[in-house]
Amino acid sequence: MLISYNKLWKILIDKKMNKTQLKEATGIGTTTLSKLSKDELVSMEVMVKICRVLSCNIGDVMDVVQ
Repeated sequence: MLISYNKLWKILIDKKMNKTQLKEATGIGTTTLSKLSKDELVSMEVMVKICRVLSCNIGDVMDVVQ
């Protein structure tokens, strides 16, 4: 299963937020941020934290690519 977080990066640009600010706002670690940058799987807990900070739904920040 391939995951794409391209939508997440677009939302960050729209909100004028960088990856470091996202990391600080959500409390996620640098390893998790690295996984997101590499389109690797992260926990649902992380995705919920991101969605809460960005006020969006999970489908707004990621896609399952087949």
